[in-house]
Amino acid sequence: MPRRHDPERRARIIDAAIRVVGARGIAGLSHRSVAAEADVPLGSTTYHFATLDDLLVAALRQSNEGFAQSIRDSPLFADPPARAASPAALADELSRLLEVWLTGDRTLIERDYDLYLAALRREAVRPIAAEWVTQATDLLTPHTDPATARALIALIDGICLQSLLTNAPYDRGWAREMFGRLLAGSATT
Repeated sequence: MPRRHDPERRARIIDAAIRVVGARGIAGLSHRSVAAEADVPLGSTTYHFATLDDLLVAALRQSNEGFAQSIRDSPLFADPPARAASPAALADELSRLLEVWLTGDRTLIERDYDLYLAALRREAVRPIAAEWVTQATDLLTPHTDPATARALIALIDGICLQSLLTNAPYDRGWAREMFGRLLAGSATT
C-alpha cells in the first residue's frame, strides 16, 4: 500500500497535543493520547516527535507564538512602532491585553501556562520558555529600556499566575497602576 502524503500531519499532531494539555494537563500528555486526539496512527506521533519532550517543545513554541501574536496585533506594538508609547499608554495597553487573556476562555491561558511551566521539570523545554521571555521583551523594548521590558514581562507572568492559582478576578485598574509604577521607576533610572 503506498504511503499517504499528509503534509499537515505534523501541525495536526502539535494542535492535538495542545488540546490534550488543555483538557488533561501535562500529566495527560502521551503519544497515545495525542495520536487519538489527532486521529493519526501512534507511529505518526513518534515519527514526528521521538520523545514527549520534543512534542512539548513544539507545543510550547506554538503557544508562545500565539501570545506574541496577540501582542503584535495591538496597534501600540505595530512593527515598526510609529513612536514609543507614553508610559501611561503602555501601562493601559498591557493591562488591556491581560484583561483579554484572563477574562476570556480561561482554559486557553491555563493550557498555555501548563505548557510554559512544564519547563520547571523538563530541561528540554526550558530554552523554549526562555524564548518567550526574550520574544516578549523584544516586543516591548521599542517603548522602554530592555531591563524594564523584562520586568514588565515578569509582572505579566506574576499577575497571570496569581489570577490562575487563586481564582481572583482580574483587576485591570490595579494592573494598570502596577505597570505604571514600574514604568515610572524606569524613567528615573
